[in-house]
Amino acid sequence: MAIKLTDRAVDHVRRFLAHRDGAVGLRLGVKRTGCSGLAYVVNYADEIQSGDEVFDADGVKVVVDRESLRFIDGTEVDYVREGLNEAFSFRNPNAAGECGCGESFNI
Repeated sequence: MAIKLTDRAVDHVRRFLAHRDGAVGLRLGVKRTGCSGLAYVVNYADEIQSGDEVFDADGVKVVVDRESLRFIDGTEVDYVREGLNEAFSFRNPNAAGECGCGESFNI
């Protein structure tokens, strides 16, 4: 089991964690929503809970709850900029398809 961050994603997360008191890392998960069924959830991890798995990405802790991990195990997270837009991008080997807008996926 693993979640990976690209160098760009690691740099981005480090910059934001440096300005957030008490944050221990990046929290990734999924929620049921969208036209394809599941959407990624990205937030700060202010604590590590008993049901969490923790991965190290070049010194950045990536925290994922066990329920979400079954949908995103093996995912690589990148941080991309296109023109004025910037966002996390996900390469999930478990995803069978995505909606047209790229906001949700299915397994």
